[in-house]
Amino acid sequence: QICVVFSDELKCWCRAVIKSIMYCTDHYQTECFLVDYAKYVFVKSKDIRVALEAFMQIPYRAKKCRLYRTKPVTLSIDF
Repeated sequence: QICVVFSDELKCWCRAVIKSIMYCTDHYQTECFLVDYAKYVFVKSKDIRVALEAFMQIPYRAKKCRLYRTKPVTLSIDF
């Protein structure tokens, strides 16, 4: 489920998927994946909101992708 979280690093509200929840000294902290920025951040539980339907209609800016049929290469150095 997509929700809206406030990112202190980006200083804005972002759409996110909650990955895990941890209890800190005086509050709950959640690890979230920001779907528009393709990055993981930690957010306090008080900074999480339910997303409005109009907010969810905006297309995502970041896309998950995989590297299909790529092979790792090794750098060979001749000493």
